Amino acid sequence: MKSPAVRELKPEEVTNAVFLVQAKEIRQKRTGEPYLSLTLSDKTGEIEARMWDNVAEVMDTFGRDDFIKVRGQMQIYNSKPQFIVHKLRHLEDAEVDFADFFPASARDPEQMWMELRGIVTEVPNAHVRGLLNAFLDDPEIARRYRVAPAAKSIHHAFRSGLLEHVLSLCGLAGPIAAHYGTVDWSLMVGGIVLHDIGKIYELTYERGFSYSTEGQLIGHIPIAMRMLYEKLRAFPDFPDNLRILLEHMVLSHHGKLEFGSPKIPLFPEALLLHYLDDMDSKMECMRATAEKGAMAEGLFTAWSSPLERVVLRKEKYLADGDTAPAATVAEPPPANTRIPGSALNSGFGDKLRSALGAETATLQGNRNNG
Repeated sequence: MKSPAVRELKPEEVTNAVFLVQAKEIRQKRTGEPYLSLTLSDKTGEIEARMWDNVAEVMDTFGRDDFIKVRGQMQIYNSKPQFIVHKLRHLEDAEVDFADFFPASARDPEQMWMELRGIVTEVPNAHVRGLLNAFLDDPEIARRYRVAPAAKSIHHAFRSGLLEHVLSLCGLAGPIAAHYGTVDWSLMVGGIVLHDIGKIYELTYERGFSYSTEGQLIGHIPIAMRMLYEKLRAFPDFPDNLRILLEHMVLSHHGKLEFGSPKIPLFPEALLLHYLDDMDSKMECMRATAEKGAMAEGLFTAWSSPLERVVLRKEKYLADGDTAPAATVAEPPPANTRIPGSALNSGFGDKLRSALGAETATLQGNRNNG
């Protein structure tokens, strides 16, 4: 393992290190001079970085998904670690060990794959079992399924993360299905295996994690539906009602229309899939957020947009108690912040914010005058 890794960086310590460039932006200072805003990573995590000086000399020598060697130091800014780059140079692929840079599941993907194949083999319904085996027997799908992350950044954002997530859902679903006694296990496994299968094409993951053009334009739910239609052509006797139930589980697994589901869950297995998927995603996001905040001072991480909260660094709290240094807890973005990707980023949104701001001011004035 290369040293130092992201997780090993220490505040104010001048360091020479090698990182993968996850994101790169050339921005301007107030003086008009360029500076670099970077996201640097290795398999232990990622860190925001800035290069303020001598940028013109190096800014065109590397790009996103390139490896660079940097000299600089890590600082804590707004409760988050930030690496200040003093010097950098581009590295060729032959100069690095790829295994040092791409986060991966702690579990062996081949063992996980065999575990999933075993679960599918025991699916009671022959129609569902045959369909799932058709997916897992497909060489391209099998290759991608073994490697794909479950998300670009929010949860299980590492190689084989999708496979780990699917097995986690199967493990959670088993005792819950047994507890209620009326859950159809064939439908449950079918929904779990297929709900995120579109992510094997939605995301790119040969180097850094990103969205494919298809993923940006279509998304993993429509991709999964297309894959399902294609596989079902080989099963002309597949019952229509069973097909519709599986389709509904894929379409509704995000749970709410505003979360990207074309439908909301309308039967028990679909609802259970949504809740388990949401819980497993958030628990992994909690773990990853606390781990990424391990280098920061204080007991709380920076604000997590996916979780809509800060996260307590529990181990530090239990170890240090009240002796831990006080932290400035990051607050959520102001109500009038323009949110990337939101429908509020429009002229209508600006008018709505202005109207709400005026109404709030009027109400406050009425209170003060009351």
